[in-house]
Amino acid sequence: MKVTSSALDTCESSFTPLVVLELAQDVKEETKEWLKNRIISKKEDGGAQLLFRPLLNKYEKETLENQNLYLVGASKITLLLGAEAMGLVKECNDNTMRAFTYGTRYNFKDFDDDNDDFLTMAECQFIIKHELENLRARDEKMIPGYPQAKLYPGKSLLRRLLTSGIVIQVFPLHDNEALKKLEDTWYTRFTLKYQPIDHIRGYFGETIALYFGFLEYFTVALIPMAVIGLPYYLFVWEDYDKYVIFASFNLIWSTVILEVWKRGCANMTYRWGTLVMKRQFEEPRPGFHGVLGINPVTGRKEPLYPSYKRQLRIYLVSLPFVCLCLYFSLYVMMIYFDMEAWALSLHENSGSEWTSVLLYVPSIIYAIVIEIMNRLYRYAAEFLTSWENHRLESAYQNHLILKVLVFNFLNCFASLFYIAFVLRDMKLLRQSLATLLITSQILNQIMESLLPYWLQRKHHVQVKRKVQALKADIDATLYEQVVLEKEMGTYLGTFDDYLELFLQFGYVSLFSCVYPLAAAFAVLNNFTEVNSDALKMCRVLKRPFSEPSANIGVWQLAFETMSVISVVTNCALIGMSPQVNALFPESKLDLVLIVVAVEHALLALKFVLAFAIPDKPRHIQMKLARLEFESLEALKQQFPRKTVNQDSVVDFEYLMHLSRCLR
Repeated sequence: MKVTSSALDTCESSFTPLVVLELAQDVKEETKEWLKNRIISKKEDGGAQLLFRPLLNKYEKETLENQNLYLVGASKITLLLGAEAMGLVKECNDNTMRAFTYGTRYNFKDFDDDNDDFLTMAECQFIIKHELENLRARDEKMIPGYPQAKLYPGKSLLRRLLTSGIVIQVFPLHDNEALKKLEDTWYTRFTLKYQPIDHIRGYFGETIALYFGFLEYFTVALIPMAVIGLPYYLFVWEDYDKYVIFASFNLIWSTVILEVWKRGCANMTYRWGTLVMKRQFEEPRPGFHGVLGINPVTGRKEPLYPSYKRQLRIYLVSLPFVCLCLYFSLYVMMIYFDMEAWALSLHENSGSEWTSVLLYVPSIIYAIVIEIMNRLYRYAAEFLTSWENHRLESAYQNHLILKVLVFNFLNCFASLFYIAFVLRDMKLLRQSLATLLITSQILNQIMESLLPYWLQRKHHVQVKRKVQALKADIDATLYEQVVLEKEMGTYLGTFDDYLELFLQFGYVSLFSCVYPLAAAFAVLNNFTEVNSDALKMCRVLKRPFSEPSANIGVWQLAFETMSVISVVTNCALIGMSPQVNALFPESKLDLVLIVVAVEHALLALKFVLAFAIPDKPRHIQMKLARLEFESLEALKQQFPRKTVNQDSVVDFEYLMHLSRCLR
């Protein structure tokens, strides 16, 4: 018997709060009542059928601030039905991974009516977020109390409330007990051990767990490069011909680690269920706007915006702006070289120890300027990409990533390419590369973790003093937690974290034959990065909502593209070395042809390796094939071959083709 939402109980006055909803201070009472009713109403009445109560009762509101904070939770059966609706994948008793259904719940491993840990807390919070976002307008024409906030059938209420400023924010609460256990096994003890990736996934979700898994994997993969590069740095610094072996190893290494990561990622995400999870239909972004019309796919009313207008904005405004920023970056780079020339001439004239230290000052200043420019450009890129008015969040993210990657690549590496291939000053290249790498790592550690942590600790002390001064009879622990967390910074996603690793990968791979010590510095940085990022996630920023992920997305392609560029740069640097040039004293054309041939051979080797190493292990491929077969068999039973009328037959092969397209 199928359980319907009408069987659910939403009248519980006491429940475990999972999500906090903050309203603006001047929200009208009729709006609050309307929102509350929509959240707790039954599904058939257009509600979310969740549990909902204010943080403070009416007596406590007279004493305390923060009156517009509300707690949202859900009954167990609501969460289980939500897991089914979202297609969450769980492990069955026969060790296979299948989409959860409430009717077959006892077939899933660890499920029991008395077990509240079948769904992780991150999954529960993600289900609540999904239910809130799926609250849609029915016959309302506007938000009660706000006639300017127009509604139309099918419009997401939460997104409209957020864009109207009625709802300030929605965020998931930390579980202090579970968080403490996670911290004890993660970063509070500085020991060399693997991270508890599965526990991170259970608390923060798959997207963040994949980032920390990739950070750990990349750090371990850098160790061979660091170990091999150290003797090259110490003993054979000027013998560029000996770097051919090191550069060749670097090129093979960069290919193998990326391919092996795909296999490890497939193992993890299959175990978590996201590798076989069906993709959800994407709703329009909250900031998407246009003329109200009918979506031909869903049949719902939603804003429609002509594609040609978006393309005009991209090519006539965004593209010229990006080019202008790239030109400005190159202009700043030339100022840096003028500073380098000034510092060098000053040192040559005086020859003192003070001026020898001064030689590093231009690079340090330039590294700081690069970080500032990267952050300013990021804000501009976000504004432009939002102004382009992309309908889907995935399209918005892809355009933003492209803009930021292009600028960051040129901004960070243009000076190194100029030194290597125009000035041909290998000593200056080593000095600049080392200074840029180390300075950027120190700045990132300070700006991303240490400074926010210090500010958060300061705010925490202020909140504790306020709570201790209260005489009201309230749950001070919960009140303190909610007030503290609502003022924390918002985690904006893994974009900046992956970008930092991408740039680090560039410093290590692009000029490995000139500065083999880069990998050693990257390893040292990443050991502290793991702990600082963990601290940031647990104590500095709000807990983010879980997001199911099957891989690291477009960043896999970005790293692979960087590894291809590294082949070209390392071959060119080796070809420019005096030792290699001495082998071709008469004909430089022969040298160029040989370097190009070697570069093509190494690229071919990279692609052969990428093809030879399967993206998924064999046992994962077999399990996925088995699931595909079973789904087609189920579809065959659901839609048997039958005669529609005397002249037409519904063919099962067409249904199978249709199912593949939908998947």
